[in-house]
Amino acid sequence: MNETPGSPSVAENAGPAPKRLFIKTYGCQMNVYDSERMADVLRPLGYETTDTADGADFVILNTCHIREKAAEKVYSELGKLRELKDARAGNPAAPGNPMVIAVAGCVAQAEGEEIMRRQPAVDLVVGPQAYHQLPELLTRTARARGERIGADFAPHAKFDAMTSERIGPRGVTGPTAFLTVQEGCDKFCTFCVVPYTRGAEWSRPVADILTEARALAERGVREITLLGQNVNAFNGAGPDGTPSTLARLAHALAEIPGLARLRYTTSHPNDMSEDLIAAHGELDALMPYLHLPVQSGSDRILRLMNRKHGPKTYLDVIDRIRAVRPDIAISGDFIVGFPGETDRDFEDTLALVRQVNYASAFSFMYSPRPGTPAAAMAAQVPDAVARERLHALQTLLFEQQTAFNASQAGRTLPVLFERKGRNPGQAIGRSPYLQSVHVENGEHLLGQIVAVEIESGQQNSLAGRIVEQKAA
Repeated sequence: MNETPGSPSVAENAGPAPKRLFIKTYGCQMNVYDSERMADVLRPLGYETTDTADGADFVILNTCHIREKAAEKVYSELGKLRELKDARAGNPAAPGNPMVIAVAGCVAQAEGEEIMRRQPAVDLVVGPQAYHQLPELLTRTARARGERIGADFAPHAKFDAMTSERIGPRGVTGPTAFLTVQEGCDKFCTFCVVPYTRGAEWSRPVADILTEARALAERGVREITLLGQNVNAFNGAGPDGTPSTLARLAHALAEIPGLARLRYTTSHPNDMSEDLIAAHGELDALMPYLHLPVQSGSDRILRLMNRKHGPKTYLDVIDRIRAVRPDIAISGDFIVGFPGETDRDFEDTLALVRQVNYASAFSFMYSPRPGTPAAAMAAQVPDAVARERLHALQTLLFEQQTAFNASQAGRTLPVLFERKGRNPGQAIGRSPYLQSVHVENGEHLLGQIVAVEIESGQQNSLAGRIVEQKAA
């Protein structure tokens, strides 16, 4: 058992005990990336991550503002953290420093003042473009509580401060990693808060992305997922200073030794350029899986959402992608119960789902977000109606996902093994289609890509057996 900081049994000449950092992440993959980078920037200060808030010196809630329930969960969690903080302050045997609590991410950006008012235990509120300033903020918080920072959008400053030359290498330990290449969104869908919490679209320079990707590959990363609120709108400066595209970036990343797989999310149908579609047929490294949200199958509802595309445009994009990569798996996002949605509109959504035949999808009831145009629209759909529609949609989507997984039985797929399973010797990895795959007697293959014969497919995973020990 590890000795707790300050234990009398610790030798007097031992170095200072590491400070414990607990980060709880809500929402999207970009928040997962941001949380990893927060841990990176705090590591030089002696912080080591822990799996629990109990006993942590610094607790960060990295928040998501997309849905109402997500924001309320943050306030519920803050109530629990306040109890831990108060208990620590009243315990003479506890470490001398008080627990510091920070709220980061999109809720922090949108509701900073409200957070400080509702929960006095919060010491810091940090927007998504300012977490690189956490070391400085911690120093200032030791003198005075209650700083809010991050109202201005300056992503370039954040990424400039997060280079390995300044804070050391990323603390990635597995064979997969996220890599943010684009932030913000200019689409202004009427239901979405992202333009208000993440700002306008901004893309990182290609050279910076390649540097980070090479460092990840050198640490054993085999698969990178490129992240952005609207990632296929990427237009970062290329080697010659002119704007690049996501397709050209993917081609450059595919040349990095050791990097075998590329993915990207989340995309907008209007930004599926011809060269990006072509890249799906040209690059073996670009996995045959595309997450392409549509939100609704109704042309009328899509106009109300300000999606700037209709179902025909969306379906045409799907057809063109499948023409160059016939085996591609399509994933999507759906919102049911959007203001004004009728039974006919919902039937249009079901019809689109049947036509596309999704391998996986995410679906939600509409949730009004304060400050968005949709929140003030008339004809809000009753919750009971929206809930019934969501059930019908998810039933169809789950049937399609289960059928897609079952269709893999008998195929041999290259699987990248990521972690140990529950059973002794079991290993869990990902297929090219992002399915979870588990095999027995594969623990020694973690970090490798190995041929696996799929024996069965369920709704959420595949089971297989190793047919080739030679790793790719």
